[in-house]
Amino acid sequence: MSLKSIIQDMKGEMGSISRKGFDVKLGYGLRSRSHGRVIQDSLVVVDALKQSYWANMPPELLRDVLMRIEASQSSWPLRKHVVACAGVCKSWREITKEIVKTAEASGKLTFPISLKQPGPRDSLIQCFIKRNRSSQTYHLYIGLTQALADNGKFLLAARKCRRPTCTDYIISLDADDMSKGSSSYLGKLRSNFLGTKFTIYDGQPPHAGARVTKSRSTRLVGLKQVSPRVPAGNYPVAHISYELNVLGSRGPRRMQCIMDAIPASAIEPGGMAPTQTEFQLSNVDSFPSLPFFRSKSARTENFLSGALANQRDGMLVLKNKAPRWHEQLQCWCLNFCGRVTVASVKNFQLVASPENGPAGEEHETVLLQFGKVGKDLFTMDYQYPISAFQAFAICLSSFDTKIACE
Repeated sequence: MSLKSIIQDMKGEMGSISRKGFDVKLGYGLRSRSHGRVIQDSLVVVDALKQSYWANMPPELLRDVLMRIEASQSSWPLRKHVVACAGVCKSWREITKEIVKTAEASGKLTFPISLKQPGPRDSLIQCFIKRNRSSQTYHLYIGLTQALADNGKFLLAARKCRRPTCTDYIISLDADDMSKGSSSYLGKLRSNFLGTKFTIYDGQPPHAGARVTKSRSTRLVGLKQVSPRVPAGNYPVAHISYELNVLGSRGPRRMQCIMDAIPASAIEPGGMAPTQTEFQLSNVDSFPSLPFFRSKSARTENFLSGALANQRDGMLVLKNKAPRWHEQLQCWCLNFCGRVTVASVKNFQLVASPENGPAGEEHETVLLQFGKVGKDLFTMDYQYPISAFQAFAICLSSFDTKIACE
């Protein structure tokens, strides 16, 4: 029996026992027919299927079948079959989760948690960002071909929110629901008043022992959730700083990123970066004691300054690669290997800072590069130890207008 007939058979069983109006949408989970809203608990268990003959397949046979499917579907859109298999029943889901490797090991993005995992060590995952100026939204896609612009596979979305003293970029798994109270909420990027310093916040602990930051948006939002996965707070995972241009000289931006959630040893041979394997489930009893309001003294600006000044020890520090002046073209140039075609002050390549290497050696490996290829189209390529979520947030900081830096 072919995989297509198996999936059709399973959909028939699901339709006969459920009248909720949900259908299997091949991608990152289940979508509502009426609203197209992603339910981020993509591995929904239908209790009535637990006793079906699909769930009672011998584990050895089932594992062999799923391994063959996973190995044959190397890229999207074919990997939708792997996601479909994981949604059949509990036993299929558990074995599929064991077979599908992390993004670091496989270089593939399969489930939503892959976006929180570091990329591969020896190659760049090629993505692109589409900007919508009218709605102030940004969509991240993974490229399906080597072309600079294709339809791609949707990964993440962000929405810009201007506030009196800062700017927030809300990052979500759902392009249609980008609110902090949504089950699709992943985190946010927050800037200071001048747009020169940013903090990336994760909605869940990026590693064991991560500390939540007290802020105005830190609150319990479980009452509005339709999924058991709930963001419990704001966990800072990176700080970004753009150097002020006090002399007013023309030139490229200078930026620095302190990766709070990644140790400096991660870029060394055998080094390891924290890797999330699943989203945490909500448990009200396990939530930390969080204030619903903050005092005026706990300003974001003070937190950013303190973090950048005093918390570098043991953390990975990234800096933009210095461009070279091209005499014939009369401009600053970087080698993007054909991935960038339009000159822009937003273009950058990030490498590990010399202070992370032995004896201050300069690092040449590009960990993240971002550049313009069209009016509202930009490429974003990243690799280990940065995740897609972190890379997307860093690139969002480049979209802000920085009068004091240019």
